[in-house]
Amino acid sequence: MKIYIMTDLEGVAGVIDSENWCSPEGRYYETAKELLTREVNAAVNGFFDGGAEEIVVADGHGPGAMNGLLLDPRAQLMRGWPEGFPLELDESYDAVAWIGQHAKAGTEYAHLAHTQNFGMLDYSINGISVGEFGQVAFCAMELGVRPLFGSGDLAFTAEAETLSPGIETVAVKYGTTPGTGATCTAEEYRGRNKAAVHLSPESSRQQIYEGALRAITQVREGTQIGLPSLKPPYEASVERRPAADKPASSSSATHESSISELINISLGIKGPKP
Repeated sequence: MKIYIMTDLEGVAGVIDSENWCSPEGRYYETAKELLTREVNAAVNGFFDGGAEEIVVADGHGPGAMNGLLLDPRAQLMRGWPEGFPLELDESYDAVAWIGQHAKAGTEYAHLAHTQNFGMLDYSINGISVGEFGQVAFCAMELGVRPLFGSGDLAFTAEAETLSPGIETVAVKYGTTPGTGATCTAEEYRGRNKAAVHLSPESSRQQIYEGALRAITQVREGTQIGLPSLKPPYEASVERRPAADKPASSSSATHESSISELINISLGIKGPKP
């Protein structure tokens, strides 16, 4: 079994806030990278113990957040996707997993929730509100690659289980801020969802290992994992918060046949093909 692991940083146990932990200028950024890489190693270990044959780890955090010196030597590290979505995911993979994933923008009791950036209010495909997890999951669905496992904050795990029934998840922390923050500006929303209770790094890694092992074992035994049935044509709707230099805005995009191309167009990664 060949597994693609998508990573992010905000959903890692011990990553406390955005400004100090999630950007290269932050005082704890290198520590955050180590925390993420060790959570990834726990999943890699669980997957290989469960029979995986090849694992590719995609560094999905904006400025990069994997520490290659610490990565399990059995895994391969990937960074960069010149064609945009589906982020170098293809039909050669059997399954996709997520480590360090956060919930989508506007999620109540989430920690550091956002979609692409803190200026996004909502993103939907064919009327289904999704975050970064959902975008990759729908691309995987289009390719025939099954969702397998996800770890992050508790709100993310609920989001993943709702969108993809049967997926194995592990929550390594939970946010404590109520409400959706729908009236926040981008700057206000960036600082809104910082409150959380975290597992210790050691406990998070043990639970991720056990969850990854359960996930691959169950899938190898025939457990089915679902996703909503989307039929073309596809339409994305994007709602953006007001920011200091721009008002609130909305946009939409359509594509007759490809979810991946729809996401690229709607996020401005590619223009529509003539």
